[in-house]
Amino acid sequence: METIELLYAKLVFKMNTEKRLALIRKLASLLRNNFSLMDALGRIEQIESHDGKKPDEPYAIAMREWQKNLEQGLSFSDATRGWLPMEETLLVTSGNVSDLVVALENVETVVNGVTRIKRAMRSAIAYPLFLLILTFAIIIMVGMYLVPPLASIAGPNVVWTGAAGLLITVSEFFMNYWHVIAAGFVFLCFLVWVSLANWTGVVRTLFDDLIPWNIYKMHTAVGWLMSLSAMMSAGVSMPDAMRILADNSNKYLREILESALRHIANGDNLGVALSRIGRNFPNQEIIGDLTIYSEMNDFAPNVSRVANDYLADSVRKMEAISSAMNSIGILLVSAIIAWVVLATFQMQDQITMMLS
Repeated sequence: METIELLYAKLVFKMNTEKRLALIRKLASLLRNNFSLMDALGRIEQIESHDGKKPDEPYAIAMREWQKNLEQGLSFSDATRGWLPMEETLLVTSGNVSDLVVALENVETVVNGVTRIKRAMRSAIAYPLFLLILTFAIIIMVGMYLVPPLASIAGPNVVWTGAAGLLITVSEFFMNYWHVIAAGFVFLCFLVWVSLANWTGVVRTLFDDLIPWNIYKMHTAVGWLMSLSAMMSAGVSMPDAMRILADNSNKYLREILESALRHIANGDNLGVALSRIGRNFPNQEIIGDLTIYSEMNDFAPNVSRVANDYLADSVRKMEAISSAMNSIGILLVSAIIAWVVLATFQMQDQITMMLS
C-alpha cells in the first residue's frame, strides 16, 4: 500500500503543474527568508498535511520523501528526482542554498515558457490533423451512402465521365482499401512522432525546415535555451550546463549539444560552436547573437534575454504556422465538399440522360 501511495503521489505531483509551481515558489520564498532547506520542507509538509490530520495527501508525502532523501546525504536535485519532470530536475542542480533559490525561481520561468510553446505547438498540429481526418471521413461516407444508390440506378454498364467518374473511382478505392489507408495513416503518424525526438544526422537537418520537424526543433530549442539560461543564472558554468543538458536529453538534442561541446572543448565559444556543427540550431540569428554575447561580460543575463526574445518570436511563428495550416485545412475540406456536390450533380445528369 505504501508503494502504491508513493507512486500515486509522484504521478499527481508531476501532473499538476500549477500546484507544483506554487510549492516551488513557496519553497524559494522560505529559503530566501533564511529558513533552512529541511525547515522549509517541514513547514510546507505541515501545511499540505493540514497539521498532520491528512498525512496521505500527495504533496505532504512529497515533502516527507524529499526530507528523507536529503537526510541520506543526497543533493536536492537527486532528492527530488522522479518527483519533478526531467527538465525541472536539471534546473535545481546547484549545490548551495543561495544558488538553489535562484534555480527554484527560474523553474517557473522555464516551465511557463515551455508551456506557451507547447500550447502553440498543439494548436499548430491538432486542428489541421482533425481537418485531414475529416476529409478522409467525408470521402468514405460519400462512398458508403451516396455513390451506391446512384450507381445502382444507373446500372453496371454505365461509363461515368468527368467529376462523376473521378468520384466513383475514388469512392471505390476508399471503400476497398479504407482499412489499409487508416492503418498506413496511423503508422505514418507514429513514425513521424518517433522520429521527432530520435532521428539524427545530416538528413534530419534538411527535414528540420519542414512541418512538423521545424515545429519540434523550435520547441526543443526554446526549452534548451531557457534551461541553459536558468542554470547559468544559478551559478552553473556554460560547459557544465551544456554537459548536464546533453546527458539528460533525447537523441536529437543530445547529438547537437555533444557536437557543440566538442568545439567548445577546442576553444570555441557557444555561438561559434553551434555555427560549426552546421545544424542551424536554433537559427542563424540566435547563433549570431550567442557568438557576440559570448565575447562579452555577463553572458548569463544576455543568454536570458536571448531566450525570452526567442520564446516570444517562436510563439508568434508557431501561431502563424497554426493559422496558415488551419486555413489550408479549411480550404481542403471546402474543396472536397464542392467536388462531391459537383460530382453528384454530374452523376444525376448522366443518369437522366441515360434514362431519357
